[in-house]
Amino acid sequence: MYVAVIPNRSSPPALLLRESFRQGGKVRNRTLANLSHWPPEQIEALRQVLRGGRAALGTVGRLEDAFDVVRSRPHGHVAAVVGTLRRVGLASLIASGPSRQRQLCVAMIAARVVEPCSKLATARGFDPQRRHSTLGELLELERCDEEDLYAAMDWLLPRQDRIEAALARRHLEEGTLVLYDITSTYFEGRRCPLARLGHSRDGKKGKLQIVFGLLTSALGCPVAVEVFEGNTSDPTTLASQVRKLRERFALSRLVLVGDRGMITAARIRQDLKPVEGLEWITALRAPAIRKLADGGSLQLGLFDERDLAEIHSPEYPGERLIACRNPALAAERARKREELLEATERELEKVAEATRRRRAPLRGRERIALRVGKVLGRFKVGKHFRLRITDTALRFERNEARIAREAALDGIYIIRTSVKQEALSAQEAVRTYKSLSVVERAFRSLKSVDLHVRPIHHHLERRVRAHVLLCMLAYYVEWHMRRALAPMLFDDEDRAEVEKLRRSVVAPAQRSPRAESKARSKRTEDGAPVHSFQTLLKDLATVVKDRIRPRDGNGPEFDKITIPTPLQQRAFDLLGVSPLM
Repeated sequence: MYVAVIPNRSSPPALLLRESFRQGGKVRNRTLANLSHWPPEQIEALRQVLRGGRAALGTVGRLEDAFDVVRSRPHGHVAAVVGTLRRVGLASLIASGPSRQRQLCVAMIAARVVEPCSKLATARGFDPQRRHSTLGELLELERCDEEDLYAAMDWLLPRQDRIEAALARRHLEEGTLVLYDITSTYFEGRRCPLARLGHSRDGKKGKLQIVFGLLTSALGCPVAVEVFEGNTSDPTTLASQVRKLRERFALSRLVLVGDRGMITAARIRQDLKPVEGLEWITALRAPAIRKLADGGSLQLGLFDERDLAEIHSPEYPGERLIACRNPALAAERARKREELLEATERELEKVAEATRRRRAPLRGRERIALRVGKVLGRFKVGKHFRLRITDTALRFERNEARIAREAALDGIYIIRTSVKQEALSAQEAVRTYKSLSVVERAFRSLKSVDLHVRPIHHHLERRVRAHVLLCMLAYYVEWHMRRALAPMLFDDEDRAEVEKLRRSVVAPAQRSPRAESKARSKRTEDGAPVHSFQTLLKDLATVVKDRIRPRDGNGPEFDKITIPTPLQQRAFDLLGVSPLM
């Protein structure tokens, strides 16, 4: 900082407190306060202090005693998120022109990345008197409450189709790969029409839930999201996604990738095969694999010297079947099966002991069967046991033949696709199916790690849909931030190169040497500590904007932003944003 004297024609010169800083390789200046009304001795004292001296400022002995920090607001993480949001042009996707509603939606998207919380808490964070960060100030939001945010959500939802179409134009093209998967999340309350009892992927038994499906590019960039009732099965969501891709996104040629529970034989027959230009990649379920093995189409000897082979079956005319065997997966399944079998035996033995005890023995075929059913329902390996239940006893033993029959197929999975060999090799087809893991990574970020889409407290159907859309758009911002910040995160920025050099696409995924080094040393190549996305945001939040007031009351208040540390500046440089927003 320095005191600048600015000539002012016939008037006395203006005395300004200025700060010089470097931005984009250039030295820039910024005025912090106008000191023209200060007496000459006070100006001179300030100059001496700024030069490193200890002269008095009037009656004050130290520079820090001449000013009060009125308030400090976390700023760096907000600058990173809002800067990225502006860089990717998300606001223009929401609406072409500026408006208060658009600004509120942008604020809710940024707040979801910065600090996910309820709409009430978000609105309070925008309050000028209670701001949790500089987000409301940076987006020039006037005072608002939760009702304003709800109104903005109602304004946003009708624009979902246009937003998703714009994202599709950015990230999807003719002949592209499109990944699709669904998940569920639990709901607080009982009044939303979308909330239903169904299969809970969150382990929240007895909770109502909703289901939502996510379409992404081959790299995992989110493009579209759709909310379904909580008891909707995975395959029944597929038809609406096909219509969306063909009609709304106007893609005449594409390859849809979905897991074995999504793209089933019935869905292929009814929803995919009738659509010209639509190819697909999925996998067979265990009963279908067993049928191929029993029918002779799948020979286990294929895997004696290799782990991947294309096979043919008259049951799948015009399609390719690519059989794979992963030894690591086989060992893991064998280990897990044995643990479940042993746990089941221990619990069944307890039931058998209850029938043999002297005092109040367990009696009655129905009562014994009820206890046995609870055990088998818990561990899900009842098919591997032979049971004999009488009114007074329980006898059980393993069905070794059935166990061996299942174990023979351990680690084997079969990719099923309509894409021809000329367009996609067997190795690329397997790699493409395994890329569904990027959608699972998106779900982890959406649901628990970063954005906290759950639990859902909204009761109106349109609000639930708008909430999920906001979270998807927030993940769109996070996705771009993660890619830019990968050198500073535990994320593997060399993933594509590792895939090319992999000995076998069937083998377990491996980190690149650079990612291994980061994981082992917890340091980047330049010696800085490696971060997760959340810890890096917390570190950036220590870049604060201070509101400073001269203690003598003669000067105006001014803002001062913390100088970033080298690590923080590295993050801003990778994101292509400036903290001086």
